[in-house]
Formats: sequence, C-alpha cells, structure tokens
Amino acid sequence: MNNFAAEPLFGIIISIAFYLFGVFLREKIKSDFINPLLLTIIGIVLTLILFKIPFDDYNQGGQIINLFLGPATASIAYSVFKQIRILKKWAIPIIAGCIGGSLASIGSVYFLCRVFGFNDALTSSIIPKSVTTPIAIEISAQLGGMPSITVSLVILTGILGALFSPFLIHFFHISERIAAGTAIGVSSHGIGTSKAIELGEIEGAVSGIAMGLSGLFTSIFISLVQFFG
Repeated sequence: MNNFAAEPLFGIIISIAFYLFGVFLREKIKSDFINPLLLTIIGIVLTLILFKIPFDDYNQGGQIINLFLGPATASIAYSVFKQIRILKKWAIPIIAGCIGGSLASIGSVYFLCRVFGFNDALTSSIIPKSVTTPIAIEISAQLGGMPSITVSLVILTGILGALFSPFLIHFFHISERIAAGTAIGVSSHGIGTSKAIELGEIEGAVSGIAMGLSGLFTSIFISLVQFFG
C-alpha cells in the first residue's frame, strides 16, 4: 500500500473516488448538508491516518489536482458573460454589497479575536478567511499571519457557506437572486460559488463577481489600515 501511495496516481484516485462517493451520497439522500468536498476531506484524512501514509506522498497527486483550480475558477467567467446585462443593471448594489460584506467580515473577525484574546499572529491568520485562497494567503503573509492556518480556515468557511447558504436564504426569505448570489460570493468565495451555481445561473454569475470584488476590497482595506496605522 505504501509503495502505491508514493505514486502521484494515488492522490488523484482517492481524491476523485471520495468526491464521486460524496456526490452519489448527496443525490441519494437529497440533502444540501451532504457536501462532497467535506466528505472528500474527511475520507482522505482518515485514509492517511489509518494506513499511516505521509501527507507529502498523497500531495504528489493532490498538487496535480490543484493545477485545475485556476482554470475551474476562470470558467466562472462564462456564467458571468452570459448574465452581463443583468450584472450591468445591478452593478451598484453588487459593489455596495461587496464593500459592506468585506468590512463586516474584517470587523467581526477582529472584534471576536480581541474578545477571545487571540494574539496578533492568529488574528492576522483569521482575518482573510472569507476571500479566495490565493488572495487570503497573500493578505495573511502581509499581516504576519500563518498561511497554513489561513488556508484551513478559508476552506472551512467555504464549506460552511456551501452547507448553510440554501438554508439561510430560505430562512430569511431572500427572494432576490442578485442579493443571494452577492452574499454567497462575499462570505464563502469559490466553494460557496459552486453552490450558488447549483442554485441558479444568475446566483452563480453574481457570486463569481462578488468573490473577486470582495478579495479586491479586502486587500484594499487591509492596505489602508496598515498605511494609516
């Protein structure tokens, strides 16, 4: 087993296998709370622990899968292009929502970190949790945080957004699809956007735009705080 685990193919196979199992389980149970990505992470972690496989061995294949992250994110542009007329019409509300959401995310994280007595390094690692991974890593490093913690929290935030966004939209009676897409994109970046695409083409397109804008605004706000601080 360990010999095969050292091959890049191992990481690719178990990642795809667990994800497909998660998709099958979600379709079988018909529940939004069955998230294939979360099940994949749990399955991979348990496999590595059970068979005592080093993470570096698995990650040889995992890094190959990561190569598709960029093209997958860029493909959202197609949904954006198809809804360009609607996006132009609602540009100001979307931008306002992204600014407000970014400020709310930064402010709430900073406030709670101070309430719970977290040190500066941990606070800096948590602040960019709601933006997409590449931007979050840069912000964390710029603030003196720990990128490894930031990545973990970004993934957790995205998964929670994907799990609970349909429930929250229904609970708060949010009927405006533009508002739903903006909220998902601002709060839970790419993973949440994948759920927004499932909810509807408009939600997915708006979420993709909101994901990019919130990353931009968060970077600007952090830079301004550092400059004037």
